[in-house]
Amino acid sequence: MSRITTRAFHSIRQALLERQEVALIDVREEAPFAEAHPLFAANIPLSRLELEIHARVPRRDTAITVYDDGEALAQVAAERLLALGYSDVALLEGGLAGWREAGGELFRDVNVPSKAFGELVESVRHTPSLAAEEVQALLDAKADVVVLDARRFDEYQTMSIPSGISVPGAELVLRARELAPAPNTRVIVNCAGRTRSIIGTQSLLNAGLPNPVAALRNGTIGWTLAGQRLEHGQARRFGEVGAATREQAGRDARSVADKAGVGRASRVDLRRWQAEAGRTTYLFDVRTPEEYEAGHLPGARSTPGGQLVQETDHYASVRGARVILADDDGVRANMSASWLAQLGWEVHVLDDADANAFSERGAWQAPLPPLPQPRAVDAPTLDAWLAEGDTLVLDFTSSANHIARHIPGAWWVLRSQLPQALERLPLAKRYVLTCGSSLLARFAVDELKELTGKPVFLLEGGNAAWVAAGLPTESGDERLAVPRSDRYRRPYEGTDNPREAMQGYLDWEFGLVEQLARDGTHGFFVI
Repeated sequence: MSRITTRAFHSIRQALLERQEVALIDVREEAPFAEAHPLFAANIPLSRLELEIHARVPRRDTAITVYDDGEALAQVAAERLLALGYSDVALLEGGLAGWREAGGELFRDVNVPSKAFGELVESVRHTPSLAAEEVQALLDAKADVVVLDARRFDEYQTMSIPSGISVPGAELVLRARELAPAPNTRVIVNCAGRTRSIIGTQSLLNAGLPNPVAALRNGTIGWTLAGQRLEHGQARRFGEVGAATREQAGRDARSVADKAGVGRASRVDLRRWQAEAGRTTYLFDVRTPEEYEAGHLPGARSTPGGQLVQETDHYASVRGARVILADDDGVRANMSASWLAQLGWEVHVLDDADANAFSERGAWQAPLPPLPQPRAVDAPTLDAWLAEGDTLVLDFTSSANHIARHIPGAWWVLRSQLPQALERLPLAKRYVLTCGSSLLARFAVDELKELTGKPVFLLEGGNAAWVAAGLPTESGDERLAVPRSDRYRRPYEGTDNPREAMQGYLDWEFGLVEQLARDGTHGFFVI
């Protein structure tokens, strides 16, 4: 075990205040991360480090500080990062406890910078909102009102406000004029909780939409707490917009971006910045995933603008980096950039990307290190081995996916907790590792081989190949080798959350502005 240098709370705080690049990485699973972490910490679990680190911290000489809360994960993560070619890796002095003892503020939940910023926006701009009961009364009275849901489409499909239309956040300024063409039509913007409805509503107000606009106060949580009915499985989506609407939205969005101090960039600037040593540059395409897949700039990551503003820490995990946004009409990029600028980022909109520049096709592929090439077996072979006995399948997919569907007899494990998992697992003569595609599982083969001394194989193609072969599956949580800490249960997702958890989440959000003031490193402003 090599000795890794340490980095103290005060040096990280000073770097944040000076707008230097800071990559503060929490390598625990998402559930413990959501219990307590610094404001600008990015959660990249040790179990998935190789799959995520190159996209989220692209420059190999970035100053990276990793930490845990005494679980002995950070040291392993630091050594792994050095092996991956990162040259400036340190441990947080004292870990999470050291941050707390040095006077650092700790925050709950996930995507906290964006959520805290949303609360700041509302407190400064007094963003108008209506209670669930008021919106229900408008709908019951068949008033001239349109409800626009600013979440991802999959979230909207899970549960939505009656009559609501899916218009993810960055699309609002582009689409609202055609969804509510009469200026006296009332526009209600909702999300699951507060942030995206506040930002969406304020986007429309900042862009000068002539309609009366308000957020649905507390989103679908507020709707549920009011005892009102939600819809499920809806598919209402925005349509195409006309040229005049697009031009008007483009002028409006550019005006807002200029007011926020957004920079302008050309492709020549982009190439120069991407080649620059000592500075991280992210390139994000903020259009819809469908538009991205039809054609995008080489090297751009698909990050629909509303989600980028909501989850900036996930996509741009180096605080203080440079961010470049691209689209094909300026609307989505300028509106998203206006919010990133207020969130304290150096952000530029690419102004000269024409149709010929969008030369790559297909979905975004994460950059990965060289993949291990362990011995693999196909699904029929594994099926035969399972019939013979003495073979144990370990499933490294998400716990939610495992519970929904898995290979019969498979045990769910976390790669970062393999030693603990082995204490619960039955004895086996050989192991076969899998996950959704076997991408993550292949990184665990050598680790398990070293821990057990037994033959370890990879399932070629993972669970997807097993299903494609027409082999049986089962569901349930009977074989979880370790606790389900891989995902924090969000009080605003799904339809079966306890009322106490939903109310507690709202109460927490209301206190974020005070927490920001105590922390003092955010650098946010509101136009």
